[in-house]
Amino acid sequence: MLKQLYINNFTLIDTLDIQLNPGFSVITGETGAGKSIILGAINLLLGQRADTKCIKQNTRKCIIEAHFDISRYAMQPFFNENGIDYDADDCILRREISPTGKSRAFINDTPVSLTVIRSLGGQLIDIHSQHQNLLLNEDNFQLDVVDIIADDRPLLEQYKSRFTEYKAVMKELKRLKEEAVENKKNEDFMRFQLKELTDAELRHGMQEELEQESDMLSHVEEIKSALYNVESLLGESSGEDGITDKLKEAVRSLENITEIYPETKSMAERLDSCYIELKDILQEISSSTANIDFDPQRLETVNTMLDKIYSLEKKHCVSTVEDLLSIQAGLESKLNKIDNGDDEIAAMLENEQQLAKECGSLAEKLTKARLEAAKAIEREIPQRLIQLGIPNVRFAVKLEQKELGPDGRDRASFLFSANTSTQMQPVAQVASGGEIARVMLSLKAMISGAVKLPTIIFDEIDTGVSGKVAEKMAEIMQEMGHSERQVISITHLPQIAAKGSTHYKVYKEEGENGTTSKMRTLTSDERITEIAQMLSGSEITEAAISNAKELLKP
Repeated sequence: MLKQLYINNFTLIDTLDIQLNPGFSVITGETGAGKSIILGAINLLLGQRADTKCIKQNTRKCIIEAHFDISRYAMQPFFNENGIDYDADDCILRREISPTGKSRAFINDTPVSLTVIRSLGGQLIDIHSQHQNLLLNEDNFQLDVVDIIADDRPLLEQYKSRFTEYKAVMKELKRLKEEAVENKKNEDFMRFQLKELTDAELRHGMQEELEQESDMLSHVEEIKSALYNVESLLGESSGEDGITDKLKEAVRSLENITEIYPETKSMAERLDSCYIELKDILQEISSSTANIDFDPQRLETVNTMLDKIYSLEKKHCVSTVEDLLSIQAGLESKLNKIDNGDDEIAAMLENEQQLAKECGSLAEKLTKARLEAAKAIEREIPQRLIQLGIPNVRFAVKLEQKELGPDGRDRASFLFSANTSTQMQPVAQVASGGEIARVMLSLKAMISGAVKLPTIIFDEIDTGVSGKVAEKMAEIMQEMGHSERQVISITHLPQIAAKGSTHYKVYKEEGENGTTSKMRTLTSDERITEIAQMLSGSEITEAAISNAKELLKP
């Protein structure tokens, strides 16, 4: 339950720090006093998008913080999954909003995303405002109510998982069929392209090797001339000793004096190493010179192969053999799918049919559970509505079949008639504002027993009702507040205000800094005055005081 609410620098609120009690509580106050501001702050705390206009002018930041007791609600797995410290007795949600629009959210002082705080907030507080009555227009809401009463969540989750898988297989099967049709259209052309590529006998690094060989064969004479020149310089030339011979002679000269001049020993060894290296180079050059010959036929072959590669690259708009090999692999894969595509499609179709069968079976189980829940709703809701001043009410849950969807095969609609002479029709189409409010309260009361929400806030759910009906609505909310649940009603009706175990008042106050909204807990005497004022207006009469005391009797 919500134990404490702290609001700082939010629209007309300077600072509000109030303790909240368990059971059924009420909040009253004149129109415009600031009740909607407090609800707006709580909505921000529950993950609603922030607006910088909500920050009080000339302040550094707005802070909204709430403390919850969640010890009865087994929520530790949520905290473990999100890496948040768990404190069942004091769970703290906080939002901070700066004038620049920057917003930060915290759970137990751990920074979290809006998605996370919204997820937790949705498990802690349900705010029912007048606009939520419009949910009765939505099929999804009505089916959700049926599912809550059916207590079919595990089955529904199993169905949703299978249905998601089923839709994915359907999508993949459609893609395979479309791809098969497209590939069949282009099969002959793809086979022609593949033959061109395979006939070229491409391999990695082939283009570079051929280009290098072509360049070498085109410059044979230049290469041989350079090699002959080097061979001549290193070896014998015109009867004169070459460099190697002169180097060998220099080595011998140094070796002859090493006995008498030892410093030359290392020089001789180094020169001998140079001599050996030059002799090896000379042998390699001689071998290369002997092996290089101009081969016009090989040059033509190499250039023909290169022309073929260049032509293929141009045709496929690429620049390397590696790209061509990739295209070749892609064509082989597509043609392999054509050759084996029927088998793949058949296997996928069998999988789709099996999943459709499983989804259908699970959907049937859901329908069965929903039909039982619909009967329970049809029994309980009219009983509640009769107590709420609609004595001739008729109420039915209509379940219709539709195509398999994310929530099964059922479409739910609530049918309603306030009297015996008119046919039942969808509740949102025929019920008045006051009747819709009573239907929604009855539904909330029914599902609150199935959904263990710690705190429920009703924002003027009493719109369009008065007198005994309002008193009965208060009794229903009072009953809800007795079931380990905190129920808070924002109301303008004295009959409802008198039923609260705690009474809070929201009011405006003028000060040096302008108008501010405040909220406080009323004492017993103050409650009498407040309810008397709600009964008689600004001028409180003795009769109103007496009536207020009567309403407040247990």
